[in-house]
Amino acid sequence: MSDNFFHQVYELVRQVPRGKVTTYGHLARALNTRDARRVGHALHANPDPGTPCHRVVNKEGKLAPGYAFGGANIQKQKLQSEGVTFTDDLVNLEKHLWTPSLS
Repeated sequence: MSDNFFHQVYELVRQVPRGKVTTYGHLARALNTRDARRVGHALHANPDPGTPCHRVVNKEGKLAPGYAFGGANIQKQKLQSEGVTFTDDLVNLEKHLWTPSLS
């Protein structure tokens, strides 16, 4: 996997505003790929806890079961501390979805 691609993913994730989330698919499309799974691999490999990977969820608003910095419960706590709301353990995407600009 390309280090450059991973770097692009991290740069884009750093743009997600506090209190908002984006999806693996939205990040993939912004990076001109349809491979959302590759975005997930990049996020899981992220070495920098300062990159807000907790702001990335799946297309239904479901949290990452293997969130690299402590699991789904930590991810949920971080999002809730930013004001993100949930219904039945899913992020309210109508309220909190942020869509990155296409490159």
